[in-house]
Amino acid sequence: MIDLTRNEAALERNIEKAKENHIIIPTIAQMKDPDQVPEKIKEKLKQVGLWDVNPLNLFRITWKNERKEFGGLYGGSNYIVLPSELTGVKAKIICMVGKWFPTGCHKVGASFGCLAPRLITGQFDASYHKAVWPSTGNYCRGGAFNSKLLACDSIAILPKEMSRERFEWLNSIAGEVIATPGCESNVKEIFDKTWELRNTREDVLIFNQFEEMGNYLWHYNVTGSAIADAFEEMKQDGDRFAGAIFTSGSAGTMASGDYLKQKYPHSKLGVGEALQCPTLLNNGFGGHRIEGIGDKHVPWIHNVKNTDLVVDIDDEDSQRLLRFFNEPLGREYLVKECGLDPEFAGLLDFFGISGIANMLCAIKMAKYYELTEHDVLATVLTDSAVMYQSRIKELQDETGEYTPVMAAVDYQTHLAGIKTDSMQELTYVDRKRVHNLKYYTWVEQQGKETEELNALWYDTEHTWEAVQKQAPQIDALINEFNERTGLLKTLD
Repeated sequence: MIDLTRNEAALERNIEKAKENHIIIPTIAQMKDPDQVPEKIKEKLKQVGLWDVNPLNLFRITWKNERKEFGGLYGGSNYIVLPSELTGVKAKIICMVGKWFPTGCHKVGASFGCLAPRLITGQFDASYHKAVWPSTGNYCRGGAFNSKLLACDSIAILPKEMSRERFEWLNSIAGEVIATPGCESNVKEIFDKTWELRNTREDVLIFNQFEEMGNYLWHYNVTGSAIADAFEEMKQDGDRFAGAIFTSGSAGTMASGDYLKQKYPHSKLGVGEALQCPTLLNNGFGGHRIEGIGDKHVPWIHNVKNTDLVVDIDDEDSQRLLRFFNEPLGREYLVKECGLDPEFAGLLDFFGISGIANMLCAIKMAKYYELTEHDVLATVLTDSAVMYQSRIKELQDETGEYTPVMAAVDYQTHLAGIKTDSMQELTYVDRKRVHNLKYYTWVEQQGKETEELNALWYDTEHTWEAVQKQAPQIDALINEFNERTGLLKTLD
């Protein structure tokens, strides 16, 4: 469970700092249902840009933001339904759109779920500690942004081979940026840096997304309910929720699958990874280019016992489709040759690299289970093409000017040609094999106890289910924190 032990002295300092910086903290309930956000805050948000470094943007950590760069309020869940002209499958695929979060990525929610409980209990002292955000990309961006909004100092850690856009933005937000060796799959090197900081500095507090149950709790409550709301809104007579699938990453988003399987008991939950680093599929390793889904280990917060399917995606497919989706000739091919609605083609910049991988996972899942036009699958577009313009330029430099023939090859090879290879439906024994892989990272390297690892498998009631139920406790502490600052009462 998430530790909610209070440090009253540090908590009082946090409250004073919040007063000084006009910080009001939203509840999990408000993130699920923004109708609960106070009207005075909504009025102020009309004058705030989506990416502005303004504490009011804490109230935009929700899937239900209005699709506006400036001054937007709220609406229903942000999602698109992929047409069969694009996917080649009969099933309807819901893609939750991460572009409309502050920072343009849903990881801002996961990082809030990790930092907020420590802040409102005083375990994190904003007048002393620095929040350390180890990441393979977007999580440290979300963590640095939330730290700035909450008047906390931050240190962002990510692999040096991540996209240039990430580093440029982080250098303007984070107090310190540390680039570790390697690429997307070099998670061990990130962990090593956090241990170095932990052993040499007393003023740091590590928020490791791969083990922080606040990440799990936020996605279970907020992402899970947002996907369910999207399904209930778009479904037609005879439709059923067939399942969800997400590339692993920190496995935080996988928690929404736990929520969805409880709400729709007959649904399936799949997890994706890069074929070049087949950790879950084949106890494998390697490097890959799907930014945002770091591998070579099984995250502590992945509830493997509740996962039905592993799907591996070739990173070449995601790279080629990134260019295909963002080249005029690629979109023209989809419209003229595949019958895709031109208006939908204009939405293809909603897909970042990991979003493309998630889409491909959903397509493979639909093909594997032979889903029909009455089946609905869900996944997320974690960020958008905005974060990968330098990658698109690299692909252009690598292969030259885009041509109609290249568009046809990219479509036929990397989208229409997707098959049900490199997949495994998990039996009980298979799931336990994957779960047991956690031992090597978390017990041998990161200081967990074997008893803790076994509890995640054998004691669901006091682990996963217990965390799921902590949102009301955290909300009560948030409300108390806000009450003690007195800012809501004096809001103009």
